[in-house]
Amino acid sequence: TSSHTRIGILNNPSSKIKEDNTAVARGILAAFLTQNNKYLKSFLSKLTKEETAKSLAAGTKITKFLIPGMDDNTFEKKYNTLGLDLIKTHQMFCQEVLKLLPGQMAVTSNGR
Repeated sequence: TSSHTRIGILNNPSSKIKEDNTAVARGILAAFLTQNNKYLKSFLSKLTKEETAKSLAAGTKITKFLIPGMDDNTFEKKYNTLGLDLIKTHQMFCQEVLKLLPGQMAVTSNGR
């Protein structure tokens, strides 16, 4: 609710990282890297719904879920070129540094 709040996402998947099971994670990362906050929240709300994940797993293109006003071309380019190494790095950080089990969720805070 504050314009001074920041959010970040680290992926800690429980299964082997493959292109076909990382569509939501790659979509979230691509959106964070390419979109302005005005559209980011709406897109993330849409992307994190279970029915969206099922639709993506069934083969629906992620561009079907873009919000009007988003920078579609920039998003799509980043999404298509975002490798799996970034997600693997997230996974390694979560498990080696944060000591999370595969798939385990956590919230970290660094407030004043």
